[in-house]
Amino acid sequence: YGKQWYQRRVRGLDVSARSVWSPGDKTFLDFRVFNSLAPTNSALPLDRALLKHEEEKKRAYNERVMEVEKSTFSPIVCSTTGIFGSEAERFYRQVAVLLSSRSGQSYQHTIRYLRQRLSFCILRTTVASLRGFKGTKVTRFISDRNDINLLYMINNLTHEF
Repeated sequence: YGKQWYQRRVRGLDVSARSVWSPGDKTFLDFRVFNSLAPTNSALPLDRALLKHEEEKKRAYNERVMEVEKSTFSPIVCSTTGIFGSEAERFYRQVAVLLSSRSGQSYQHTIRYLRQRLSFCILRTTVASLRGFKGTKVTRFISDRNDINLLYMINNLTHEF
């Protein structure tokens, strides 16, 4: 792989996390929210459309992540109606297991929290794509004492075996 190709591909990946699938391993994530009612997607059943978008992401990034980064890749694909692809479901279940064991919260509470946060993120993305982004202010996640600071927990996941 050439240096320019590598730099171009690195910019394409959205997030990386450690110890998601196995202790110490790095996982790269790339997110896609698509409109299932758009003409390009409405001809397909929703499960096929989700699979199509997952396969596109895998074609674009999986080989480089495995060969160059020696890591794993998980495409996180969901529709604007909030339906997740199979890889995204697996990822969020695994994160919920890890977060619940680390925080002491029940799995049900943790997965509900993750789904609520994701629902609002999808809603913001959908509204921004429909009406356009208005403004430049970036809001930060502020947690209260009863909330799980998701970004901190994901970035600091460790297995305690």
